[in-house]
Amino acid sequence: MDKKTQAKIAVFDLGGGTFDISILDIGDNVVEVLSTSGDGHLGGDDFDQSLIDHVAEEFRKSDGIDLRNDAMALQRLKEACEKAKCEISQQMETSINLPFITADQNGPKHLQITVTRATFESICESLFNRIKSPCEQALKDANLKSQDITDVIMVGGSTRMPRVQEIAKEIFKTDELDRSINPDE
Repeated sequence: MDKKTQAKIAVFDLGGGTFDISILDIGDNVVEVLSTSGDGHLGGDDFDQSLIDHVAEEFRKSDGIDLRNDAMALQRLKEACEKAKCEISQQMETSINLPFITADQNGPKHLQITVTRATFESICESLFNRIKSPCEQALKDANLKSQDITDVIMVGGSTRMPRVQEIAKEIFKTDELDRSINPDE
């Protein structure tokens, strides 16, 4: 970005625990923050939790056991769901396979479920919708319209989710997002 002489930049930062949006004005080697907004209670962990609840509920329906009441099973489920979230950002579906997740009087129980990107996006729709309002507020506070933004910088691992990228493109009306910055840095 330091090569630019005039630019209005949106820094779209969706990390593990928070979502922040900043509108910057770059001109004559000066960076001015025009506005900031965000949601301190929206991040990748919330998307993980939605998937955990979905998978646990499906298992409860099929096997009659709520994995959320078993600390060890819940930990395994959390790790598997976070991995699944990352995988369906790269492909259209993934499997969560946890053998011997729990047991009852009939013996061990195994969890195996396929999660599609469409299912994930559906169960997380309310979370995805929460991204829009802070972006609109940041534009309003900066007295700018979406077409005034010249670059959108995506920061944070959760920006790898395709639906997050689509929302950013819709809000800032851009076909190409600046992906030159590693979301993990």
